[in-house]
Amino acid sequence: MVIDTEFILLVISTLSILVLMGNIIRKRPVSQLQNAFATVLITVLVISTGVILQLVCTSFFNVEPIYFENFIYIGTCMLPVALFFVAIIFRNTKIRFKRKYLLLFVIPFLTLLVLYTNKYHHLFYKTYSTNLSEMVYGSYFYIHSIYTYGLLLVSIGIMINASLKNSGSFSKQTILIIIGTMFPILVNLAGTFKIWNMNVCLTPISFSIAVIFYTFAILKFNFLKITPIALQKIVDRISDGYVVLDEENTITDFNKTFLDMFNLKPENIRSKNFIRFLNNRKVSKKSIVRITKSIQKANETDETISFEQHFSEIKKYFKIEITPIKSDNNSLGILFLLKDITQHKEDMETIKNNQDILMERERLAGLGQLIGGIAHNLKTPIMSIAGAVQGLENLIREYDESIDDPLVNSQDHHDIAKDMEEWIPKIRAHLEYMSDIITTVKGQAVASLSSDDTEEFTINELIKRVNILMKHELKNAYIYMNVVMKTDENQIIKGNVNSLVQVVNNMISNAIQAYEGKHDQNIEMIVNKKENNKKCKIDCLKKWLQRKEKMERD
Repeated sequence: MVIDTEFILLVISTLSILVLMGNIIRKRPVSQLQNAFATVLITVLVISTGVILQLVCTSFFNVEPIYFENFIYIGTCMLPVALFFVAIIFRNTKIRFKRKYLLLFVIPFLTLLVLYTNKYHHLFYKTYSTNLSEMVYGSYFYIHSIYTYGLLLVSIGIMINASLKNSGSFSKQTILIIIGTMFPILVNLAGTFKIWNMNVCLTPISFSIAVIFYTFAILKFNFLKITPIALQKIVDRISDGYVVLDEENTITDFNKTFLDMFNLKPENIRSKNFIRFLNNRKVSKKSIVRITKSIQKANETDETISFEQHFSEIKKYFKIEITPIKSDNNSLGILFLLKDITQHKEDMETIKNNQDILMERERLAGLGQLIGGIAHNLKTPIMSIAGAVQGLENLIREYDESIDDPLVNSQDHHDIAKDMEEWIPKIRAHLEYMSDIITTVKGQAVASLSSDDTEEFTINELIKRVNILMKHELKNAYIYMNVVMKTDENQIIKGNVNSLVQVVNNMISNAIQAYEGKHDQNIEMIVNKKENNKKCKIDCLKKWLQRKEKMERD
């Protein structure tokens, strides 16, 4: 009855393997892992089929059972090698067959050779029996056993290690595969070392138990699908680092990018409190408070919270996104995503500095053109002053000669003095004009839009400076500018006169360019006072000028 039960279980095991193989083969597309696992099932099928044939033929046809052992051991020798390939493919997702893998087949083929020639040397079996407790093994059998069980244990170790790296803990499908693989190993070890009395049927039967575990792992937990295997490899390759936090802010998952950002090892943060981790990394208290409040806000509002944060201890800037993870309105945790924007920040700072340099160069170039035009305007007062000096020299000479002249009376002296005096207002007017030009140009040359310095000036002073700077450009363009004053020209304005002059000049330049080279056109500038209780800050003015200069360069 025992034998009948064992035989039935053996047949069920074989049929289960066939069903499972059919299920794997039908799946499309077929992955490398599926092919490797199908090979494992084929080796188990060889063992099960061989044992069934052995039992049937020895019971009904009196055939020696050892002849079937030669067939059974094809599966027995190749099983650990096939499982090893399953393990390394499970770890790496996909592999290329290398020549060094051929070394794995040396012991299996040597085992088959020794087994097939056993009757000549008895290195494998000294005494063969279907009852394992009556078996007497040769010296080579132990070499075969050490290699077989060793490779099986290495394969399980690789899968355990890969599972820990992928998810930080044992996945359900991995646990099922490990238990399923360990069961026949333990059964065979017990039979090999004669721990209890068993026959050859128990080896394939033990694999029927393994098949049950494999079936659950494959059908319920998608063990052979590429997605769960490669998921950790995918998230490890993305440029953004992330950690997953539970409701107590304990780190439950992370990717390699996050570890690299902070130069960490997995054991440094696994199952650690995230806030405590930040404290240990000497992150500023202000940053930690902000992160803590953002996590709380994300949980309360069920919305993604985004902000930029500087971590001074590693000298990096991050864009942080905190997203609550929920399922059926149940909070599962928090996804804390960090995007390294340090290079972006540095690039933006470089661009800003370059823009400032370009703007300064443009301003100086424009100032150079302005000075060229003003130099032309300075010729008139300079020549006038030169004429006045010549006139004064003549009057001085005349006065000097008249001192000893008896014909010159006091009235003549008064007349000469009066003529001299008439030149003074003319010279003073030209000097004032030149002084205004120098003051205006100097103000534009040293003007700094970022300066908060303010001063009081009148509308008349503003218009005067604008006329001085724009006179040459208007003249060259044959454009006439009419100033319509609708307010008191002595109205006092408080602000940066040089910046305001530059704004008005840019407006006039735009108006000149709008005529597209047409001559004898008019520009009307209306000056009016309007009360709106609004102020234009210097920063606002600077931004406007930057946009203006950028448009001109484009």
